[in-house]
Amino acid sequence: MKQGAAFLAALVLGAIIAGAPLTAAAQQPGKVFRIGILSPAERSSTKIFDAFREGLRDLGYIDGQNIRIEYRLAAWDYSLLPAMAGELVRLPVDVIVTDTQKSALIAHEATRAIPIVGATLGADPVAAGLVASLAHPGGNVTGFSGFGVELAGKRLQLLKEASPAISRMAALWNLAMLISVRRATEEAARTLGVQLRTIEVATPDQIPAGFEAAVAGGTEPLVVLPDPMFWYERARIVAWAAKYRMPAVYPEREYADDGGLLAYNQNVSGQFRRAAGYVDKILKGAKPADLPIQFELVVNLKTAKALGLTVPPSILARADEVIE
Repeated sequence: MKQGAAFLAALVLGAIIAGAPLTAAAQQPGKVFRIGILSPAERSSTKIFDAFREGLRDLGYIDGQNIRIEYRLAAWDYSLLPAMAGELVRLPVDVIVTDTQKSALIAHEATRAIPIVGATLGADPVAAGLVASLAHPGGNVTGFSGFGVELAGKRLQLLKEASPAISRMAALWNLAMLISVRRATEEAARTLGVQLRTIEVATPDQIPAGFEAAVAGGTEPLVVLPDPMFWYERARIVAWAAKYRMPAVYPEREYADDGGLLAYNQNVSGQFRRAAGYVDKILKGAKPADLPIQFELVVNLKTAKALGLTVPPSILARADEVIE
């Protein structure tokens, strides 16, 4: 009887354990996974990478214990990324995480075997050749399609709606980024009957001069095009816009958190946290797959008041969040 009871208890315990969610580390005792991060950024201690690490910790992955994160950061020198991608492939890592479409493309050129999770895969990953389709990506790339081309027009419409009298806008654009969003922004400006002046910068230290060029002929509303360098420099960009009293619309919600007037696109930090979920699934044996795309409209009424703007009720009604 004792042996039978012990056997029954073992069966019950086994059933409980089998039904409980397991981490990859629990499934493979002693396994230390290598996660590669390929990015043009210059430092790993940033909000998005912090969000990614927090997401991993929530899933039971601790850097230095059951995972090892290998950072390859180019400090805005995109020419270094191919060699860095090659280093990650040769290690090899179990999965590569990227934060721009360009770094995802470079990683994809370096390997067709190692899974790639793009936290921001760009405006059109299908046209870029990263995936076969959004629903069924195929191959080794998955992630989040952000910075949608169709959002470029919506950002200009929001800025025009907030300041109906404007006839000119300035657009801040990084020369190193893909041109599709810029073209969509220019097309949207023509549709709205607004003259758009593009301010091109290539490095962070050129941003102040870009603002000075934008206001040289009089203060103009500003649209900041999606770019990782701008995202990292967003506090300075928001401060310069405030200095020149420029109504501005931004490509990610973190700009509004830092005092920007309008922000329309995904929550980038949230995407990196969710990217940890992709990594978890891949390490557990899943094939790359897509997750729904989410967009946010955030309005900062404090900034609107400082600029002397009254945000129309039509914009407030569509806002996912209003900062007061």
